[in-house]
Amino acid sequence: MKKMDIPISFEEKIINCFGEPGKEWLQSLDEKVHSIADNWGLKVEGPVSNLSYNYVLNVIDGNNIPYILKIGLPGFDFENEIRTLQLYDGKGCARLVIADAEQGALLLEKLQPGTMLSTEPDERVVIENFCHVWKQIRRPLPKDGDFPTVLHWAKAFSRYHSNYPENDGPIPNEWVKMAVDYLHEIQQTSLESELLHGDLHHENILYSAEQGWLAIDPKGVGGSPYFDVVSFMINHLFTKPDPKALLKLRVDLISETLQLEREQLLKAAVSMTTLYACWSVEDKDPDWDKTFQCAKWFHEFL
Repeated sequence: MKKMDIPISFEEKIINCFGEPGKEWLQSLDEKVHSIADNWGLKVEGPVSNLSYNYVLNVIDGNNIPYILKIGLPGFDFENEIRTLQLYDGKGCARLVIADAEQGALLLEKLQPGTMLSTEPDERVVIENFCHVWKQIRRPLPKDGDFPTVLHWAKAFSRYHSNYPENDGPIPNEWVKMAVDYLHEIQQTSLESELLHGDLHHENILYSAEQGWLAIDPKGVGGSPYFDVVSFMINHLFTKPDPKALLKLRVDLISETLQLEREQLLKAAVSMTTLYACWSVEDKDPDWDKTFQCAKWFHEFL
């Protein structure tokens, strides 16, 4: 039985994020992959190159049909992704084939050729394709669902205040308060809460020759649809010649194409980008300042 290729960088990320449970999960991962593959009649071809917080593999079934096998730490977040994929039901999002929440495993259709939206050089075409996928995955939030909400995510604001009570953190506490106020305003005044993808950006939108552009890796969170454009707008900015001008173009075209009220969109963007920056400070991510710079630009556009 061939031993799995588990990169050191992936192991470090899992241990940093999950601690001791993550370490134990890694120790059992090789055995778990082979056990699940055997149970589901799959042949493992190897992991994908861009692993994040799940072990994701290319596999084929007995008829040589390719799939994606995704294995993560069992728990609420993994179960939540399964629920979200079941609700999307392959419309606008890669289709879920089999899931085992207890094992932390799911099998997905493999999108072919699976080109990422980030490979498209024309920014206007990128925005057009993003908007198409954004529209495809709009769903009402189920009344009886156990989905987290953007307000749950916003607890990071309170943690930030607790960590820097003397206003001695990298992000001014008054700014964080403004972001909290905007978040509550958008939730109360915009459209009804929907099921949001929660992380809809260039790398989570892939091309399928059969179905066109589709989303992958949904987080599944309840909130205003305005919040579901922000991670895309700030992605792949600082590699471009004029990040601020590009950000403004994205705001203008997205608000126009999706008929989102521009002021509401910018307030949602200030709020979410500040939240992402607080997460980054918490995780000691050296790029937190770039995220916060986007928040300041959004506020300037207001």
